[in-house]
Amino acid sequence: MKQTYHQLSSTKTLEQLQTAKTGLTPGAVDERLQKYGQNVLREQKGTTLLQKFLSQFKDLMIIILMVAAVIAFFAGDASDAVIIFLVVILNAVFGVFQEAKAENAINALKEMTTPSSRVRRDGQVQTVKSSELVPGDIVLLEAGDIVPADLRLLKTASLQIEEAALTGESVPVDKSEAPLAQSKLPLGDRKNLGYMNTNVTYGTGEGVVIATGMETEVGHIATMLNSVDKSITPLQKNIIHLSKILSILVLLIAVLVFAIGILVGRSSVLEMLLTSISLAVAAIPEGLPAIVTITLALGTQTMAKRNALIRKLPAVETLGTTEIIASDKTGTLTQNKMTVEKIYLPDALQDAAQASLTLQDRLTQIMILANDSQKTPTGLVGDPTETALIQYYLNKKLELVSLEKDYPRIASIPFDSKRKLMSTLVKNNQQNYVMTKGAIDELLKRTNRIEDHGRIRKITSQDRARIMEVNHQLALQALRVLGFAYSPVEAMPASLNSENLEKDLIFVGMVGMIDPERPEAKNAVTEARAAGIRPLMITGDHKDTATAIAKRLGILKSTDEDAVITGSELDQLSTQDLNQKIAQYSVFARVAPEHKVRIVKAWQNRGKIVAMTGDGVNDAPALKTADIGVGMGITGTEVSKNASDIVLADDNFATIIVAVKEGRKVFANIQKAIQYLLSANLGEVLTLFFMTMLAWDIFAPAQILWINLVTDTFPAIALGIERAEATIMQRRPRGKQSNFFSDGVMSSILYQGILEGALTLGVYWFALQFPFHHSYALIHADALTMAFATLGLIQLFHAFNSKSLHGSIFRKDLFNNKMFNWSILISGILLFATILVPAFNATFKVTPLAPQQWLLVFIGGTLMLVIVEVVKLVQRKLLYKK
Repeated sequence: MKQTYHQLSSTKTLEQLQTAKTGLTPGAVDERLQKYGQNVLREQKGTTLLQKFLSQFKDLMIIILMVAAVIAFFAGDASDAVIIFLVVILNAVFGVFQEAKAENAINALKEMTTPSSRVRRDGQVQTVKSSELVPGDIVLLEAGDIVPADLRLLKTASLQIEEAALTGESVPVDKSEAPLAQSKLPLGDRKNLGYMNTNVTYGTGEGVVIATGMETEVGHIATMLNSVDKSITPLQKNIIHLSKILSILVLLIAVLVFAIGILVGRSSVLEMLLTSISLAVAAIPEGLPAIVTITLALGTQTMAKRNALIRKLPAVETLGTTEIIASDKTGTLTQNKMTVEKIYLPDALQDAAQASLTLQDRLTQIMILANDSQKTPTGLVGDPTETALIQYYLNKKLELVSLEKDYPRIASIPFDSKRKLMSTLVKNNQQNYVMTKGAIDELLKRTNRIEDHGRIRKITSQDRARIMEVNHQLALQALRVLGFAYSPVEAMPASLNSENLEKDLIFVGMVGMIDPERPEAKNAVTEARAAGIRPLMITGDHKDTATAIAKRLGILKSTDEDAVITGSELDQLSTQDLNQKIAQYSVFARVAPEHKVRIVKAWQNRGKIVAMTGDGVNDAPALKTADIGVGMGITGTEVSKNASDIVLADDNFATIIVAVKEGRKVFANIQKAIQYLLSANLGEVLTLFFMTMLAWDIFAPAQILWINLVTDTFPAIALGIERAEATIMQRRPRGKQSNFFSDGVMSSILYQGILEGALTLGVYWFALQFPFHHSYALIHADALTMAFATLGLIQLFHAFNSKSLHGSIFRKDLFNNKMFNWSILISGILLFATILVPAFNATFKVTPLAPQQWLLVFIGGTLMLVIVEVVKLVQRKLLYKK
């Protein structure tokens, strides 16, 4: 029935809803609240803590570790089993903690506002929570209110509602209470309905609630969102790919070593099983899930400080791959507040900032007095153009109250779309004046005189031509132009209407207004271009306005007229044509929100990673379709925020660029950590493999896990918060084809892993050839202990190598990462404590070492640092030219 409410009269509507103009009784409210539920949008059912915890164990690498722990336990090696289980559980707990933290952050953002509504119930006006509204409630509206539910308007007085969040129409809609004849009308044409989450910009009104919660138009779109598939992020693809490769390699190596050991009679089946477990433990980077999560979480904290709230952790890194940023204009690229930019007084056009107007100037008086803006404790409320006129003089610190007292208002004639004028009748010292503002062409029709430098004379055709020419010039700059005129009223007419008052006017001047670009947005666009990112503007505004702002921001060049396309022109293009031509356009003007999905998909079909901004309900499908959905924290609806990966607390385009930089840094740091971890694990695997083949003693699972946890994980986590390199925003975006092994990472992992293994085996061999003790058991125990210490120390030194993939570490900022410095120190203490503290010797199967044995260990560790830096120097000179 709701679809026909716009056809019903006010009386029929009230009858249909079984209510009255006096409102519902308390009993009826309670009854309907039980029937219809609260007036809130339902969210998708979240996962429980248990579900989050269990999901952490889906990774194949984790499953392999769990199997290894079980085998170790039943093989009698309980300490190894306990350590492996402990590592896995800690990783799972940390993963759950980070997911919950991200959800809590967005919930906190939602709770920043507690909307309420003024309603009439049982004949009394009262304020209630918007969530407690029910069908049949009578809601009172005024400028500044957010419409709390879908309403059939019963009474309007110059009521205008901005419905951009729902329809994409940026201009406020004039509302009326009259029934409409047509049954099937677009939402934007149902002038007697108000929709949930839209904004009252002007006038007052009264309406009856016809739908609440998920039954509203906003609720229907929220329901549709569940059908939009969210694509997997590049980071998730990389992690899945890496996990598969490592898992397959781990199984192959473990089976191979087990088979070879059995065939050559190396050990018993049980001992070879434990050897294979050690290899599996050595090959799996246990700390990788935690490191990725911690690095992403630290990135979210950094972004939060810069007004970018991350809702989904992988989105941090995906930002670093962004190639296209499609941004809304109003409020993101611009300030979302109309501003007086130009002022014209007869024969003089000047910048508003340079104009020296006072309260004695007639233009000032008309701008202030022909104005319905209202001052509130939180600022000005009203039509954006009218508040701009007041704000201009507030910025000049003029006492407007005194002017309003000297010219009290007698009556007003509201603006309407036909005559395009608004007037007030004021009185000063027994003299009445009509003060009028409006569209230049309509104003000049009612003007016969002009005020020229304080002198009133008859307006000439040359005056009119000059005024229209300036109006045209300002319009070409996408400025909204208002003209101002007045006239003394000698005898009060019987009827105070437009015909009697808006005539024989004296033209005073005009102003040009625009929603100006944000000061920081132009630099952000420049930085985006330097980073190889293409910025696009998508707006519901007119083509001329969008073009002018885009040129001012640098999104368009002065000659790029063909790079602008409108929504109606988009409708003429097939999907195939749009895919082919999409790269031609940088500005999409006068588009409806549904066009945004087409634009995003067209770029994605060209293999690009797209970030998309939006604040409206109808933007939500496009936000979910994009690789990165960016919602607006100030102007955005709850539906658009929930569909986004990132919410901007300041609605600022520059914040997106800051977030992109952080995303690139996050990927670079994860890449450093992976290179460090995998080269270390490769070194461990090669060491264990050749120890097995040479019939040497091998590391116990506890030793390998200790090295992986202590000397691997702590420095790798610290690598995750390395500062961004100076040139990070001068590089091209990585794109969809890149992965963690790009840019020479794979070759570095291979040669560095082989080097680690060779140095560790070299120290083991040297210890056997030049023993400190004489008994066979002690010689081999010392050799294994020295190899254990060498492997751990190599990895601590190698952590310094990993601070830069190809750059030298010998620079002044080597120790600028305090967390890294502490991680190396703590890891070193924990590593050496297993050998130096007798109580730990038995647990980790090590023996105390003599000074000369320690010297050999340190030589092995130092060689790793020196050799890798020499290789990087050769790479810079011959390959990378850096």
